[in-house]
Amino acid sequence: MTWRPRLGFLGVGWIGRHRMQAILEAGVAEVAAIADPSPKMAAEAMRLVPEARQAATLEDLLALGLDGVVIATPSAMHAGQSIQALQAGAAVFCQKPLGRSAPEVRQVVQAARAAGRLLEVDLSYRATTGMRQIRDLVRAGALGRVYAADLVFHNAYGPDKAWFYDAAQSGGGCVMDLGVHLVDLALWTLDFPGATVVSSRLFAKGQPLAAGAAQVEDYAVAMLTLETGAVVQIACSWRLPLGRDAMISAAFHGTEGGAALRNVAGSFYDFTAERYRGTACETLTLPPDAWGGRAAAEWATRLAAGQGYDPAAERVTEVAALLDQIYGR
Repeated sequence: MTWRPRLGFLGVGWIGRHRMQAILEAGVAEVAAIADPSPKMAAEAMRLVPEARQAATLEDLLALGLDGVVIATPSAMHAGQSIQALQAGAAVFCQKPLGRSAPEVRQVVQAARAAGRLLEVDLSYRATTGMRQIRDLVRAGALGRVYAADLVFHNAYGPDKAWFYDAAQSGGGCVMDLGVHLVDLALWTLDFPGATVVSSRLFAKGQPLAAGAAQVEDYAVAMLTLETGAVVQIACSWRLPLGRDAMISAAFHGTEGGAALRNVAGSFYDFTAERYRGTACETLTLPPDAWGGRAAAEWATRLAAGQGYDPAAERVTEVAALLDQIYGR
């Protein structure tokens, strides 16, 4: 009989429940317990897993001897909760950002290494079929030498929870919320080259923000110069007038062609990927693509296969360090 790890879910709002559903559909793990301070959210989760136990706190979850914990709580809690779970012997799948700063992220990775436990962050856009195909093209040299990348994530609405706008709790504004995906996609696609120069401009309600400002940014642009000589341009925002819900894209330009992932009709979920040769365009992927919970299901599958600490987790510290530089800290 195949071993099915027993998982706990800490935070079962929409994202937590969505990741739970993906893991349940994969059939590789048992959802043994859930915990959420909201009775409404907990009740919604228990409808998905009526046989699971309902715990009050992370401590209560860990007392059940779980094999892994899925964390979908406010950002300020991610690092501390991840470390606590890892030190208790549980593997961790955590929502982004893993920490509000590079030092916080390093502490979590060190805890995973010391515990020998599988750690993964839900940088979910890596799991889109389109980005995986683009990464394969880049890694195979099909685009030639990639010398430029342009990545954009504009959310016309912005977060609906107050803690996102408190820098002490969130670690930052739209860069921490959306830009983390863009920086990660650029580095992941290009095989994590180092960055030699980082420049950025951050704004709040149309006014430039100084480094260390208490107010979080709602618009940001940044340019990264990589050790390969390539340049990466990043732009992200909340509540920018777009005429649509969202504008999301990741384009890579090489000496032998280009490729891009783009959202369809302002959707947060539907993407197309294209390959470019001069003025010719080849469609690589079209929606639908059930990518949202794919990373969580793959983490659970790896856990069920007995995988422990993966040094690839250390790459998230490189992303966090670049975010710190974008913030000027």
